[in-house]
Amino acid sequence: MRDIVLAHKVERDHLLAGTYVIRESLDVARKNMDNDLIKVVLGPRRAGKSVFSIQLLQGIDFAYLNFDDERLLKVTDYDEFIKAIRHIYGETRYLLFDEIQNLKDWELFINRLQRQGFRIVITGSNAHLLSRELSTHLTGRFLQFQILPFSFREFLEAKGFSVEKTHNTKEMQGLILNYLDEYIAKGGFPEIVVKNLEPKGYLSTLFESILFKDITKRYSVRYAKKLFDLGHYLISNHSSEVTSTRLKNILGFSSVHTVENYIKYLIEAFILFFVDRFSFKSGERLKSPKKVYSYDTGMAKSVKFSLSHDMGKFMEHIVAIEVIRKGIEPYTYKTVNGKEVDFVIKIGSHIVELIQVCYDISDYKTKKRELGALVKAGEELKCDRLMVITWENEGVETINNKKIIILPLWRWLLEEEPLGQ
Repeated sequence: MRDIVLAHKVERDHLLAGTYVIRESLDVARKNMDNDLIKVVLGPRRAGKSVFSIQLLQGIDFAYLNFDDERLLKVTDYDEFIKAIRHIYGETRYLLFDEIQNLKDWELFINRLQRQGFRIVITGSNAHLLSRELSTHLTGRFLQFQILPFSFREFLEAKGFSVEKTHNTKEMQGLILNYLDEYIAKGGFPEIVVKNLEPKGYLSTLFESILFKDITKRYSVRYAKKLFDLGHYLISNHSSEVTSTRLKNILGFSSVHTVENYIKYLIEAFILFFVDRFSFKSGERLKSPKKVYSYDTGMAKSVKFSLSHDMGKFMEHIVAIEVIRKGIEPYTYKTVNGKEVDFVIKIGSHIVELIQVCYDISDYKTKKRELGALVKAGEELKCDRLMVITWENEGVETINNKKIIILPLWRWLLEEEPLGQ
């Protein structure tokens, strides 16, 4: 055990020596380091959870264990971890445990360490597994932070482009659009961006690794090929509506129940998320089709069977991820006469904003359709803040006494006020 912990200390020191992009949520997280609450860092594999945790603990002497190391999982007496940590690190009270969900009954161990006065940061790549144990055993004793692949702002900083520069010149806007093209195509996984890796091989391999390592083994999935087919189909049809019944029929599953279980596994492993259609009636929300998105457009492009490049769908995808990044659960909406609105932003019990995403509204018919849907939805949902996000169009329109803000995607990503403000 001593040798394993010593090897992990070398890994820790290597991470500490690196130079990293400062994540947008880091300042908020650092303000909570003085309390004894367990810090829980959740998100997709390879999205930067370990680096975020290292940044969080910068300047503090802490011990580090990575539970992706199968040798640690063979240990039955967890006090052996603490014995070896004391041997290597001395009296430090700070612990960073990476990918903690791999350790059996980890929550009981962490709970005991916290009672003993340790200050603990844990990371994990399974949303349900961690949330279930956290709510059961650590109620009120933890703070949770979600780390996703780089935002566009973080992507630009990783590229050395100062987001504080003025965006008012055409030249600067052209450069930003060039970077936005790259961001949509490659995504925001840190190693892709920082090391300039070829995305298709890296991301398709990561996708398959999560399917077969994190999901198939953990849940003892009997039909791994079906899980693979479902994951591929859903990520290839991002920004589209799906139902479990339709997926069962298309992919030849034996039951809707199996489809729903596999979807749950994909969600828990941070591969996909779904957006419900909004209704004031909970029953209608449950029955309606849901829109599917991945947490990274680069992964969607790398895994897709299709070679088509629908920029409108990828723009919508980017907006969905950004809303989730802000900690808000979005909805879609269909008006009583069948007009669709891409995003309903609901904070608490209030609908605060409606967002439509459209690549180009220069065409009169397109503009009439997209703005008309927003106005109709605004009337039905009693929402006055209406927005269309485009590639380059910008301005303000007024229809039926309702003001509609039109913003380019890049400006919304970099400059927009908090949602609903």
